[in-house]
Amino acid sequence: MKPSDLHLLSDLQLVDRILGGDSQAFRLVVQRTERLVAQIVGKMITRKEDHPDLAQEIYLKAYRSLGGFRFQARLSTWIAQISYNTCFDYLRKKKLVLAGDLLENQEEEHPLLPSAADEGGIEKMMAQKDRATLLESCMQELPPVQRTLVSLYHQQELSYAEICTITNLPEGTVKNYLFRARRQLQTRLLHLYKKGDL
Repeated sequence: MKPSDLHLLSDLQLVDRILGGDSQAFRLVVQRTERLVAQIVGKMITRKEDHPDLAQEIYLKAYRSLGGFRFQARLSTWIAQISYNTCFDYLRKKKLVLAGDLLENQEEEHPLLPSAADEGGIEKMMAQKDRATLLESCMQELPPVQRTLVSLYHQQELSYAEICTITNLPEGTVKNYLFRARRQLQTRLLHLYKKGDL
């Protein structure tokens, strides 16, 4: 099989090839998932110097555990779960996970922020970019778990079911964290607006 044909393979076929010793197939898995892994690591771990080591650890764990992959979820979801757990373990070891991250369930849904995606013009595009930068800055103030959930749901556009699989959290807890994160972001942005920083 030509390396260019690897892109046509399903998760099952890729795993079979990797287990058979095909390193190109694993490189393809890394390429398919590196953005998702970087997103999770970047949201959970604020020290950028640690990101490459954590990504390497994540892919090493995935490679070593591939024989146990049961195809109950997509391969990318499984690797995202390894990413989340690896980052959570890192935070736990560094004692950076706050007790406030583990809250009771609440099933309300609220939109994150109004979007300016439909507006045209270069000025409006620049204003939208500024808002995105400001939102990203405000997201850094969220606890790591909430920051990651916002990223998975709103930026990676994963479903609640996929997020629950990745984080091993009940759906109600995921919804609660997202609600609280949105509320914190909204409060912070409103404060900045009233202060004149927006």
